[in-house]
Amino acid sequence: MRSVTATMFMTLDGVVQGLGRPDEDTRGGFTHGGWGARYNEVMSREMAAGMGRPGDMLFGRTTWEDFITAWGGSTDGNPFTTHMNAATKYVVSRTLEDADAWQNSHLLRGEATDTVAALKTEPGHDLSIIGSASLVRSLHAAGLIDDYVLLIHPLTLGCGARLFDDPAPLTEFDLVSSVPTTTGVIIAHYRRAVTS
Repeated sequence: MRSVTATMFMTLDGVVQGLGRPDEDTRGGFTHGGWGARYNEVMSREMAAGMGRPGDMLFGRTTWEDFITAWGGSTDGNPFTTHMNAATKYVVSRTLEDADAWQNSHLLRGEATDTVAALKTEPGHDLSIIGSASLVRSLHAAGLIDDYVLLIHPLTLGCGARLFDDPAPLTEFDLVSSVPTTTGVIIAHYRRAVTS
């Protein structure tokens, strides 16, 4: 069975909204967009490490559309751009008409928990999610997230969408590894605990 790993960039108070730039995600009147910019070196290192492992990507519609702007069709020579464009990408959506806007993308139409549960049983590479907090929340509640890689940034925002805003079942995880960085970001890898 394919595993699902969610990589989330978050503040100490759990905010996952608007990491990259001021206009990235202003829903709910969020005005702190771009809070992660000064930590880009850490983000780049983590993303580079992920490129070394074979795998497919899983997106919610909003993040997929945002990533198209950043990487879709770009030929800037950046290894991450090359990796993103070459990767098999699955986008989960109830409203998207097709996934033709970005090469190697496949639409998973319908309810996220149903379509991802089915995808996990198919042969293929493991799946990784970067961002897509709404999708992660849904999959977590359904017990479909196997691993979390949390990049915990040393600041609080006091507002914004948090990783676990919605009710979720009691779930235990084991700490696989943790790496403190020179910028104060802690990279923590958690794996769903095996319970008897």
